[in-house]
Amino acid sequence: MAETEKSGNAFVETIKTIVYALLIAGVFRTVFFQPFWIPSGSMKETLLIGDFLFVNKMAYGYSYASCPSLILPRFGINVDAEDICGVFDGENTRLFGGEPERGDVVVFRHPVSGRDYIKRLVGLPGDRVQMKDSVLNLNGRPVQVEDAGVFEEMMQAQGPQRLRPRCQNGAVGEGGTCEKGRQIETLPNGVQHTILNIGPQQVDNTGVFTVPEGHFFFIGDNRDNSLDSRVPAVANGVGFVPYENLIGRADRIMFSSAGRSMLFFWTWRSDRFFKAVQ
Repeated sequence: MAETEKSGNAFVETIKTIVYALLIAGVFRTVFFQPFWIPSGSMKETLLIGDFLFVNKMAYGYSYASCPSLILPRFGINVDAEDICGVFDGENTRLFGGEPERGDVVVFRHPVSGRDYIKRLVGLPGDRVQMKDSVLNLNGRPVQVEDAGVFEEMMQAQGPQRLRPRCQNGAVGEGGTCEKGRQIETLPNGVQHTILNIGPQQVDNTGVFTVPEGHFFFIGDNRDNSLDSRVPAVANGVGFVPYENLIGRADRIMFSSAGRSMLFFWTWRSDRFFKAVQ
């Protein structure tokens, strides 16, 4: 009888340990840092498909978007942050709110779909943003851009979604070298980062976007392969992003894998472990 009681107690303690661990992990993810896996190439070469990072949720304070979503289509699980914390939605405010800076790489909730996106913040409230001949213009002035050679990658399926890169050097066969024009862009506050281009696109020339109060304008660093604020959210873009939709700032890549799974150790990119996001 004593042995049965001990076994029962051990089982209960194990369950308690698992529950406590899940609660601690949930609090950690909700309050401090949220893991984020880069699924697409819209932020190349700053972020590559397969980069894994923690999003600093303390940088901008907290809103309903700070609650984690749990979306696992394979298992029929679709618990959205709004389902949990939607009661705090609607005022476009934040608790312990911090102001994002131009040039920050930010994870945010899409204004329509609610899915998490990651892009670079280029337009602050009141800014006038326009693209002219592939050059970002802010408040009537082009930002500084310098040529920085060519970005090269192999033409092959990338990541779990098996996405293939778009190339400036035309159709490239499997295993060939895919090239993109590479430049260094300097924003008005001095933030420098690389951008990529593959050639003239519709979004390389736009009208003037005036960023509303309490909203922000985001663009991907891979300029010709990014759905962002240059296209309205209702037209499958992003449009202006409300302040309350910001989740956090991407500061550092913790791990990176070029394969279909992080378990494929032979595809790990060791040179990107603990790399700062610039």
